[in-house]
Amino acid sequence: MKGRVISAHGRHYIVELENGQTRQCYTRGKKTGICVGDFVRIQPQAEDEGSIEETLTRKNLLYRSDEMRSKQFAANVDQLLIVVATEPFFSEDLTGRALTGAWSADISPIILLNKCDLTSGMARAQESLEIYRELGVPIISSSIHEPEQLKQDLLPLLKDKTSLLLGQSGMGKSSILNVLIPHARAHTQEHSVALGTGKHTTTSTRLYHLPNNTGCLIDSPGFQAFGLYHLTQTDVANGFPEFKTHIESCRFYNCTHLHEPGCGVLAALKQGVISNKRHELYERILLENQSATRY
Repeated sequence: MKGRVISAHGRHYIVELENGQTRQCYTRGKKTGICVGDFVRIQPQAEDEGSIEETLTRKNLLYRSDEMRSKQFAANVDQLLIVVATEPFFSEDLTGRALTGAWSADISPIILLNKCDLTSGMARAQESLEIYRELGVPIISSSIHEPEQLKQDLLPLLKDKTSLLLGQSGMGKSSILNVLIPHARAHTQEHSVALGTGKHTTTSTRLYHLPNNTGCLIDSPGFQAFGLYHLTQTDVANGFPEFKTHIESCRFYNCTHLHEPGCGVLAALKQGVISNKRHELYERILLENQSATRY
């Protein structure tokens, strides 16, 4: 039987079959590395159980990081919906890394600016996001206090696609999920002003169907680090689409775009065509990955 993994807990999985039924599944032996969004073949077992025999070829794979360890958590994603908020202020570094992860895996990103009813942080948030707007990333303003408007803006973009809902804790991601998919009943909690951050309200990754089965939405735990350690230097560069045309001008085929003479990217940086902030992020990611590989 063929199906799709809609939930994963350790080495136990819930697989939704093509007929809509679900089975509790496990893997044989030491087989691991299966994640939400994977298409699999299973062997039915007693009752509503099954064993996963094969993972079908993936279109892409996303990772999340914990210190120096990366763990895959979602596969076969069409677009990444990154939730940020006017308050508490979001991490520009994490937002940039999530975009790099999306672009390197050929996933279309969308930024959702939430809590737009809290106008005090609006100007600062808009200013920080302008750099991504210039790169062509759609930026949608939202408030869960206007649920019908939120659905009207988002559901057409999510139609017939598998989208991953991603955001730092405290951005209101679970509340957005509850608006889009009421039966998800995701846990929500008030943001802790004292701590300046939200606690993780989602503990595992889960795939939901949008109303009338018009698409899939994968919800994931609030993230504090996006997994990029598995990327090669070329992959990282692919995660910065504004580099692409300038890379063609590089003198050396293995140019790292950090210090080489005749580098098209550095020339564009000097001319102000590429932003300093973006190139600094590229350099941080690349040097971190090189350090992780070395040790």
